[in-house]
Amino acid sequence: MSKFFYHFWQNFKEFLVLIFLIIVSLYLITLDSSAKTQKLRAMVFSSLAIVNSVLSDIFDSEDLKEDNERLRETNAELMLQLSKLRKDALLIEQLKNSLALKDTSKLQLLSSRVVSRFINNLQETVTIDLGKSDGVEIGMPVISDKGLVGIVFSVSDDFAIVKTLRNNSLNLTVKAERTGEHGVLKWKSNSLRIINVPKTYQIKKGDRIVISELSSIIPVIVPVGVAHSMENLETGIFNEIVVIPYVDFNKVEYVFVIPVVASKEIRNLELNLLKKFK
Repeated sequence: MSKFFYHFWQNFKEFLVLIFLIIVSLYLITLDSSAKTQKLRAMVFSSLAIVNSVLSDIFDSEDLKEDNERLRETNAELMLQLSKLRKDALLIEQLKNSLALKDTSKLQLLSSRVVSRFINNLQETVTIDLGKSDGVEIGMPVISDKGLVGIVFSVSDDFAIVKTLRNNSLNLTVKAERTGEHGVLKWKSNSLRIINVPKTYQIKKGDRIVISELSSIIPVIVPVGVAHSMENLETGIFNEIVVIPYVDFNKVEYVFVIPVVASKEIRNLELNLLKKFK
């Protein structure tokens, strides 16, 4: 707007000076009440009204230009936002289709009952009333309606023994659902822990912990528990995160076997790699 005033002054300064002088003259004319003076006053006021109308149109036109420019900018921003919303809508639709596909390919869970349990400070197992005759194999995950119970590690014709999460020989790859950070879950010091956690990790209390898609033992994502506390170790660069499991192992009675087994080939490759570094 300031540029407009500058150009306007440069182009019309003589005219503006004339207007100023006319206004001063009018003021002086008002001091005279003769008939001729009144006629002249009426003519001058009419002329000023015309000039005022022209100037108003000029200024209004400039304001309209600025308003139109703002509207165009707003429309451009809305267009970008609308494009993003359409993209998000397409992504949501794709996710819906993906979830629908998963729903149509659900695994048939094998319902079972816990018939006995063995408990000590380092290892806990439960025996279930399903076996080879029911299609149960070593390595199949076992869950309850709350979350992961453990892994089948021994099978007879009619029964199977399951290592629960409260077993120090069971190491599982898990991740924090919120941050996507991975770690190894292990039963240690009478609690479930994610061990060797870098101090840079952003896992917080209450974060949901699930089986990682990188796990070579459990090939499906199953909820495990929630992060409870971070224990800062004075030595080294790692922490440990205590995890409260969803499953109450002291009360679990009914479980489900998921009839899938992780790739033995991948597992063997990883075990051989670990042996090389020992």
